[in-house]
Amino acid sequence: MKSARRRSREFALQALYQWQMAEPTWNDLKKQYSVADSFDKADAELFESIVKGVIKHGEELGEQLGPHLDRPWAEVSPIERGILWIGAFELDAMPETPYRVIINESIELAKTFGGTDGHKYVNGVLDKFAAVRRADELQAPAPKAPARAAKKAPTVKVKAKRSTVK
Repeated sequence: MKSARRRSREFALQALYQWQMAEPTWNDLKKQYSVADSFDKADAELFESIVKGVIKHGEELGEQLGPHLDRPWAEVSPIERGILWIGAFELDAMPETPYRVIINESIELAKTFGGTDGHKYVNGVLDKFAAVRRADELQAPAPKAPARAAKKAPTVKVKAKRSTVK
């Protein structure tokens, strides 16, 4: 089952793809997606934050991602560009979300909507971007999972009969 945040990112990716192709206004996108199937299960606030943030800062984010790309920004596919925008925007604007979560969500978007190995490209670029933008978080030790109490295997008592073989 998809979380509300995952659905928001999926809708945001679709809206950003549409924005790249036809350049609708934010209000047009908001009207369209607010009545879309399953949008009521999405986090509308996150959707709005991402889409408005990328529309406002997309060019700047593209320039910041540029040093981490293996090709010019204009040659990145529109789907991968949208995913990279979303990941970069979240890494910059949402410090409360762990960078690993943002990168993982971006990878999942690329697996669902992108090309065959697009998720590998997205992972590589966002890892490098996060190393710059979230350097303190990357250097901090990873939180340890809570220790689980070791379960003791039940003891089974077996009564054996002695048998004599003649």
